[in-house]
Amino acid sequence: MKVLIPQDIAQEGKKYLLERGYEIKMGTGTDEATVIEEGKDADAILLRLSKINRTILASCPKLKIVARHGVGYDNVDTKAAEELGIWVTNTPMSNAKTVAETTMTLILAAAKNIFAVSNKMREGDFFYKNSHKGMDLEGKKLGLIGFGRIGKMVAKLASAFDMDILVYDPFIHSEVLTEFPNAKILDRDEVLKQADIVSLHLPSNEQTKNSIGEKEFNVMKESAYFINLARGEIVDEPALIKALQENKIKGAALDVYSQEPLPLDHPLCQLDNVILTPHIASNTEECMARMAVHAAMEIHKVLSGEQPSWPVNSPNQ
Repeated sequence: MKVLIPQDIAQEGKKYLLERGYEIKMGTGTDEATVIEEGKDADAILLRLSKINRTILASCPKLKIVARHGVGYDNVDTKAAEELGIWVTNTPMSNAKTVAETTMTLILAAAKNIFAVSNKMREGDFFYKNSHKGMDLEGKKLGLIGFGRIGKMVAKLASAFDMDILVYDPFIHSEVLTEFPNAKILDRDEVLKQADIVSLHLPSNEQTKNSIGEKEFNVMKESAYFINLARGEIVDEPALIKALQENKIKGAALDVYSQEPLPLDHPLCQLDNVILTPHIASNTEECMARMAVHAAMEIHKVLSGEQPSWPVNSPNQ
């Protein structure tokens, strides 16, 4: 059986498939025509960031599973896959701790003004620090919009810094906070209003796209930082840029964008009060290996006639 991999993955994932007798076809492009041509005889697609739409799915008659290398699956038409009898899976157990660590790294970098001070030092301004002091995290309020696996792990890390945790997630109940005595559930506006740092941890879907915009930034404190390692399309980017330009909020740390790669002439690149990283939340050697292997495991399960462990749709088999 053949597995198409449009974008390269860690060797561990490929090894897992090869050891079980699969033929791997490494893709040469991620555009629709190329994926259709290279996937026309594929039994599975192990997918990273390229898009898989209805046209591609319908053009791959042998396809039984699209295994997403990561947690988000907004780049797959899951409804079309379901109608065509194709499983779509993700790897929810692979990256939560890694993304939480990266989130905490960016929170610390923003709070301590690390990048701006470092850049100024390289320019010869050693004393820029005197007029651009950072802030302590102890006693500050961290607002988490979304409290799934990653949100909980961020809360755990932030608790080590003696931060107060404010949570908004319409799908949780107060019992989940038993392990977080420093946390409380509030409505979204209260989290935004009270938090010194707001961090997004929710999926991109029809309900969340552009759900953080001008209204939300106006509610936040002028001294607050905004952190996004979830998905770029959750945020109304022009509204965020305006809030940063007009100092409606103190700053931002962003790892995801409405357009990736982010063009060098993009307005975000011109702002001093924003930290930009190139979608690296899960970009560690260990995490990339886990995602590759977990996606490969799902392929092996489905092509062996078993139910996948982490399905995101329910195809008619």
